[in-house]
Amino acid sequence: DYCVVKIPRWTFEKFPETEDFLTTSMKSVGETMAIGRTFKEALQKAIRSLEIGRFGFGQDLPADPQERKTLLKSKLVKPNSLRLFYIGAALTKVDPWFLHQIKDILDAEDELKSSEPSTELLRAAKQMGFSDRTLGALWNKTELEIRQWREREKIVPVYKLVDTCAAEFEAYTPYYYSTYETENESRPSAKKKVAIIGGGPNRIGQGIEFEYCCVHASFALREEGIESIMINSNPETVSTDYDTSDKLFFEPVTLEDVLHIIQTEKPDGVIVQFGGQTPLNLARGLEAAGVPIIGTSPTAIDRAENRDRFQEIVHKLNLNQPDNDTAMDVEKALVAAERIGYPVLVRPSYVLGGRSMEIVYDHETLRTFMGKALLVSPGHPILIDKFLEDAVEVDVDAISDGVTTVVAGIMEHIEEAGIHSGDSACILPPLTLSAPLLELIEKQTKMLAAELNVIGLMNIQYAIKDATLYVLEVNPRASRTVPFVSKAIGVPLAKLATKVMLGKTLAELGFTQTIKPKHVSVKEAVFPFNRFPEVDILLGPEMKSTGEVMGIDYSFGLAFAKSQMAAGFKMPTSGSIFISVHGYHKDRIVEVARSFANMGFNILATSGTARHLQKFGVDATVIAKVSEGRPHIVDYIKNGDIAMVINTSVGRKSSRDSYHIRRGALTYNILYTTTLAGARALSEATKAMIEKDWGVCPLQEYYKK
Repeated sequence: DYCVVKIPRWTFEKFPETEDFLTTSMKSVGETMAIGRTFKEALQKAIRSLEIGRFGFGQDLPADPQERKTLLKSKLVKPNSLRLFYIGAALTKVDPWFLHQIKDILDAEDELKSSEPSTELLRAAKQMGFSDRTLGALWNKTELEIRQWREREKIVPVYKLVDTCAAEFEAYTPYYYSTYETENESRPSAKKKVAIIGGGPNRIGQGIEFEYCCVHASFALREEGIESIMINSNPETVSTDYDTSDKLFFEPVTLEDVLHIIQTEKPDGVIVQFGGQTPLNLARGLEAAGVPIIGTSPTAIDRAENRDRFQEIVHKLNLNQPDNDTAMDVEKALVAAERIGYPVLVRPSYVLGGRSMEIVYDHETLRTFMGKALLVSPGHPILIDKFLEDAVEVDVDAISDGVTTVVAGIMEHIEEAGIHSGDSACILPPLTLSAPLLELIEKQTKMLAAELNVIGLMNIQYAIKDATLYVLEVNPRASRTVPFVSKAIGVPLAKLATKVMLGKTLAELGFTQTIKPKHVSVKEAVFPFNRFPEVDILLGPEMKSTGEVMGIDYSFGLAFAKSQMAAGFKMPTSGSIFISVHGYHKDRIVEVARSFANMGFNILATSGTARHLQKFGVDATVIAKVSEGRPHIVDYIKNGDIAMVINTSVGRKSSRDSYHIRRGALTYNILYTTTLAGARALSEATKAMIEKDWGVCPLQEYYKK
């Protein structure tokens, strides 16, 4: 008696070099699902669940008929991530049943646009799955005005049960979907209850790590005897298993849909800090509607996210921050960058996963970047920071009950600052930080938690340059490192944070001091580059990884080696290492090359790098670049003559030769690194593998020690 629509979630915007083109090689990184009474309703709910800024079919097309025809033809001939919307615009040769359904929606859209708004039209539109946002745009009203009109006219959704027992006996693990009919099958209980807002479809920047936190929150509520209500639309997750929470609402994670559920269920509290940016973006709207948000307040979250308000905190607590500014247009950005001094890190505000973040070295690149950034985050300022070159970046996860703050884990990034934290390998406990510096990090973390009145989880990113500690950003919410830290130290942080939000103290929960493990845990990112032809594998401030792995041992070398093996690479103990680095890195690569040579590896290098190594007494054989004729480096890679590739670049522009080297390593699954820090870590890991054999033991054994 219901219809289910699943739509994949693509992130082609993360890989601008590759064409938005679907083939037999899977390119989606997540999916969303929606349930409705009819295909039309379910389809429209699924579209708004995608979180791509669309709340319905509305397709922006050129006004010129010929341009429109040419564009539609090209988009329909080649499968792409937006094809559904172009089908809606062109109604092409797809199964006629689907075309009729889509045409009905588009005809209704035209009728709504040209008709005088009425209660009957409003009811019919809601039954067909139109969102308040879309109706507001068609009738020149705000989303809030449409919602208030509906509520006055009693046009509100009811919830239908997805019966897991086929009506043979009572379903004890019910889940629900909304529709605009009369009978409501949801029976709100009189028990104390808390709703958890999930993160929607997985995508680069927001995925399983936030899902993990939501599931642990549900487990914690069960342990405390409180009814758990999960709101999410992602079918790939444990949070939307019908037996994870007491009640599951399979609904789009938008303000309209979440408010309906909260008005129906009337929970005692709502958790927004576990589902990533999606629920955080709803927090102010929910608070304005009188929803009881538990844990850190939306005001505190905004104080950390809003650049000007956060600067006030930094000055009040006398902390260091890289010189920064904000700009709403290109000219102001150019003036700001001139004052701060290049290179600068530029990014839109209120986005997750480093969306459209870039390190900019000159005026011309900044002009180009600003054009894109203003489209990504319209109406919000663009943030411009002094980029701290060669700084060590540090991630800190902490938990606070409003009085006591415990630092759960300090992670040292292996890659230097400038690589997105979600893409950087990191180690816990830190490897190179001094005891006074660790004390200072702990002290500043506690000061920030107290100032923001954090209740639950928080994450802080610091950078260390010339022995000075800088605060980069503070997130008073769950971060993507929570699962890694929880597994590294053996403490379920998300579960504890949920209990803290319910009013328990950390002392009651038995977690009052930082755990310093005797083992070393390494987190390594996993990338989808082989799915995207033409994409360069260089890392930067915009996140590109789709997952991560973890290596554990009693030494950094072996833990890092295990993380590389877990990511699918073979760790070499003999053979040839190919090195080609940017002029800026030539002095610092010498020690790494010498280390590999001392282990018995042959060193191969392009002419410039080879000359530099030879000058410092490291024997290196010259290999031709692709542009210098055959046999060149990519031939050696193809023939299996290279065990590891070390290739670095500076800025976004790198030579075509470097690009061919990196793509060659990727295509033939050769262990590679594009950073100096990564090269140093690989030399330590290789040395550890040569010196002693590695072993395995269960996680529980590490915790016992």
